[in-house]
Amino acid sequence: MGVKGLQYFMESCCPEACLPVDLLQMAATHAKAHHQTTATVVVDGMACLRYWYRCQAWVHGGQWQEYMHFLEEFVGAFTRAGLRLVFFFDGTVEEQKRAEWVKRRLRVNKDIARMFQYIKNHCQQPDRDMFCLPSGLATFSRFALKSLGQEVWCSVREGDYEIAQFALSNNCMAILGNDTDFVIYDTVPYLSIAKLKLESMTTVQFSREKLCNILKLQKSDLPLFACILGNDIVPEHHLQHVRKNALSSYGKKHQGDKVHAVAKLINSLHPNGDGIHGISALPLSKADKEAVEKGIQSYLLPGQMSPWLDSNLQPPEPVCVMKKYINADILQAAKEKHMRAECFISYNVLYDGVVECSNTLEDEEDVELSPQAILYQPIREHIYGVLLFHDHDHDLSVKEWFVFSGNPLKEPNKVAPKRGHLKGLRTPDLMTLWFGKNSELKSVRVFTFLAVFDLQDFSQDIIHFETPLVTVICLVAYIAVQAKHISLEDIDAYLSQAVCIRYKSYTELQQTKVSGLWHEQYLSRDIPTHWSLQLFRKLIRISVLIRSLQM
Repeated sequence: MGVKGLQYFMESCCPEACLPVDLLQMAATHAKAHHQTTATVVVDGMACLRYWYRCQAWVHGGQWQEYMHFLEEFVGAFTRAGLRLVFFFDGTVEEQKRAEWVKRRLRVNKDIARMFQYIKNHCQQPDRDMFCLPSGLATFSRFALKSLGQEVWCSVREGDYEIAQFALSNNCMAILGNDTDFVIYDTVPYLSIAKLKLESMTTVQFSREKLCNILKLQKSDLPLFACILGNDIVPEHHLQHVRKNALSSYGKKHQGDKVHAVAKLINSLHPNGDGIHGISALPLSKADKEAVEKGIQSYLLPGQMSPWLDSNLQPPEPVCVMKKYINADILQAAKEKHMRAECFISYNVLYDGVVECSNTLEDEEDVELSPQAILYQPIREHIYGVLLFHDHDHDLSVKEWFVFSGNPLKEPNKVAPKRGHLKGLRTPDLMTLWFGKNSELKSVRVFTFLAVFDLQDFSQDIIHFETPLVTVICLVAYIAVQAKHISLEDIDAYLSQAVCIRYKSYTELQQTKVSGLWHEQYLSRDIPTHWSLQLFRKLIRISVLIRSLQM
């Protein structure tokens, strides 16, 4: 993430650019300078996941109450300090960064394979140095933070850009993250999540101003500086020859010399109007020159310009591939829901028909269990069918960049939408489902949801449960049918956890004693008192139903 080698350089070679910060003092100074009652910190949610997830049994994942406890501690510390938090999460992968995204995903696949090999060899969880984030944590964290009353946004373009833009345009105090791209953007101060100490509310600021002073650069030079060093748009190997030539005057070539050499090169290239200097003076192919220009452009926030670019050069407008197929009101509603982190993948499907799913903790050598990307594909086909339903005869498909063993990610998998059929009902379109006011539409929405899992015929057995349990029941039923080797004990254990665990606090779960009779004890003793016996019996019937579907 960020600029290649810049994090190490700032921490190891110019520590004077790493400023200790007391957040309380910084907040007081900022609020006074901007006549604000409360200072705002914009949080890069994707960069904070490792900081937030401190659960010990990380291989297993799923410690929801414990994770919520850690999030509450984080939010509470800032609230007590009088600081407002605004969280941003990545909502899309821009195509110009796709190659770097693929490279990272394949690298993480190897890390996951090593983790599983360690478990097989040692029969225990690896140390933290082999830590991999639990699957889906970024998605679930958005909803977790919203449940805590926090302001959460999901990006519709490059997440770092939206964070930098929001922070600058709203006079925010700082950005909290772990990405040196925030040193390059000409925006508010960038604070380190890795150095954050909640007990003292202190961290480290990576100062772009100090960095510029040390390297004798202007802030407007930093985007070119980042591109030559290497970033997500200009891969490190593309301009290796440029860095090598710049380093030729350095003798011992210490670790920090590469950064100093690039800075010295940029100073020698400053445009002076004679047409010789600037990017054109670099020995770049046409493709590399265009990549550098795009890279510089990607750091420019609204109203900002670069001396290294033609002032007439305008960033390309995003293209809505599905615009001619999708109603404008639907697109706008999907975008608003997406930005407010109220839905998942719908906007991506409706906007350009491209979705992605990052790495999952799956054992590539386990041939009995299909990768989740394949296991859940029929569900996604139904979802795409609901989202992309129209009366016109168009051969639409969704491009999926899903990471799983055996997928080289050289190109996306094209998945065709599949329409479900509701008995006795006209197949509803998205306008009807989202904006319809008819009183009968509630049942249509429910049946449409169940049809995604091919469970519409069992609606009377399911709809009397609370919404969270309906979701669990649908998911377990689907898995039981698709993954034939799932045992009856697996089904019962999952359902009993869904009923009981969510009513237990983090403290109670810490004190829970696990025994061989865990499932029986929970079913017999720990059913919440407000649950009626009739409802509990329905759960048992659902368990029987799922078993029958599995046969």
